[in-house]
Amino acid sequence: MKIIVDVMGGDNGPGVFVKGALMAAEEFNVSICLVGRGEEILQALRDEGYDNIPQGIEIAHASEVIEMEDDPSTVVRVKKDSSMLAGLKMLADGYGDALVSSGNTGALLSGSTLTAKRIKGIRRAALAPIIPTLKGKAILIDCGANIECTPEYLLQFAYMGSAYAEHILDISNPRVGLLNIGVEKNKGTQLQQETYRLLTEAAENGRINFIGNIESRDIMFGVCDVIVTDGYSGNIFLKTMEGMGMMFIELLRNLFGKSTKTKIAALMVNDGIRDMRKLMDYNETGGAPLLGISKPIIKAHGSAKAYTVRSAIKQAIMYVNSGIIDDITANIDYMRVDNPAKQQAAENGQN
Repeated sequence: MKIIVDVMGGDNGPGVFVKGALMAAEEFNVSICLVGRGEEILQALRDEGYDNIPQGIEIAHASEVIEMEDDPSTVVRVKKDSSMLAGLKMLADGYGDALVSSGNTGALLSGSTLTAKRIKGIRRAALAPIIPTLKGKAILIDCGANIECTPEYLLQFAYMGSAYAEHILDISNPRVGLLNIGVEKNKGTQLQQETYRLLTEAAENGRINFIGNIESRDIMFGVCDVIVTDGYSGNIFLKTMEGMGMMFIELLRNLFGKSTKTKIAALMVNDGIRDMRKLMDYNETGGAPLLGISKPIIKAHGSAKAYTVRSAIKQAIMYVNSGIIDDITANIDYMRVDNPAKQQAAENGQN
């Protein structure tokens, strides 16, 4: 198996990607192709003590870099020799089995759609990060790839999120919830109400385990395994959750550092605190899969560190071995709305 890694997209430079790739290659016995500016990659290898390219590592030179401030709608056509686009083309051509990138999210979505292509019948690809809950883990889909959605998009997100939860999180018959402002079926805008109807029909036909509307306050208590929402609401929820987690950790640090007594108490519960921090640390997961694309792609966090990259590569390996794409492909016919003309009218009304 070979994993392609875009080393130029993150905030912390190519060094963290090289170091993370070396960790992953040794730990998971996988081949890795590092894509980016060749001399910078070689220098990063030298910084890690390698005068020669180590076994299991390849380098593919790409002269350009897609920056975070670049316009996603045009940059994939302008910077054709960027590390991201080069990696995506290699993936589409079958040179590797999966791609890991922490670059510009919009550019990754556009580039993936243009090169690796969506699974036939999938309207939009979606980002689906794994989030912690009191009962384990859950999938949030979408978290920012699609700001405006139609009911059919959300129906497809539900199927794709269920497949990922079942194959990667090993959850049998995952519970699907629709993020809304209340649990009653008539809550929300027309988007949520129509999506509720579609998900209910899918549940009645035994295709997904839809449990109804859910409120954001209940998600962290493990009310469901797949949270379905548009990218706008999903991104706000995700960032709020991340901020609350960081605030809570900081509050604990301040609490246990107040006095000798609290410092002794901290030592007594140190194992529990460490486990809690690990549960909430995105570096353990590595990134979010871009579901709906015909090849496995993992979007790593923009501020990825070496261990984040290692975890993202591990996630990519699991994705390749999971059979998720085949599962989604086999169920495409059940992900379409009954009345295409009505759906087209809904799309025209939102665009």
